[in-house]
Order: sequence, then structure tokens, then C-alpha cells
Amino acid sequence: MKSNQSRLNSESIAQQLHSSLVYLLRSVRRADDGNELNAPRLSALSVVVFGGAITLGDLADAEQVRPPTMTRIVNALEAQGMVAKSKNEDDRRNIYISATVKGKRAMIAGRRRRIEALVHRIDRLSAPEQETLRSGIRVLDKMTHER
Repeated sequence: MKSNQSRLNSESIAQQLHSSLVYLLRSVRRADDGNELNAPRLSALSVVVFGGAITLGDLADAEQVRPPTMTRIVNALEAQGMVAKSKNEDDRRNIYISATVKGKRAMIAGRRRRIEALVHRIDRLSAPEQETLRSGIRVLDKMTHER
């Protein structure tokens, strides 16, 4: 069992990490300003582009929104030519969402812009700071893949 001091230390780290990540993601997301896709559409499109075809219900679950909300997002993406809908031949009630070429290109271009924004920030770090960041990423990856 963890001591109170250890718990307080973990909580302090968690609060700092949360604040830093939220700020970093917001600042990197500025690279998407002027993009034709808003944050919810970008997020949903990302799931479809990098995860492959998915049912509307599973996409809603992945994005932690209700199906009617996801229906509106997908309809907007479809109107923009970013995704295509198709029915499952075995169960016509299931609608599958897949990325179009335009959607894939938009997502890849957006990712490139966000990566470039991070590169710009990382370039300003010293070599030891970059190595510390690399070590921290390994720890974050470990945390991300724990259950």
C-alpha cells in the first residue's frame, strides 16, 4: 500500500502532467487554425483514417459521444467529402464509415502541421533536454499501454 507522501507525490505529478499536456495540445492544435475541420471532426476523422473503417456506433464510443452527436459529425464530414458511408451487407442497420482520399490527405496534412509545430518547440531545447524528453516519452508510452 502506498504511503500518504507517495500518494501526494503522484497526485502532484499527475496535476503537473495534466496541465502541461493540455497546454501543449492546445498550442499545437493552433496549427489547425484556418482548417476546414473543427476539433470534433478532426478527432473523428483521425479515428477513421488511422483505424480504418468503423461502424457509426463504434466511432461514437471511441469519441465518447452519443450516436446522434456522431451522426451529425459524420454527416458534416461526408458533406465535406472526407468520409463515405456504406451499409453492412449482412446487417443493413450497421453503417460503416471510411475515409476518402480527400479525408486521408486532410488528416495527413494536419498531422504534418502539428508535428512541425512540435519540431519547432523541440528544436529550441538543448540536447540534454531533448534526451530527457525522449525518456519521458518512453514512460508516457508505458503509462498509455497499461491496463
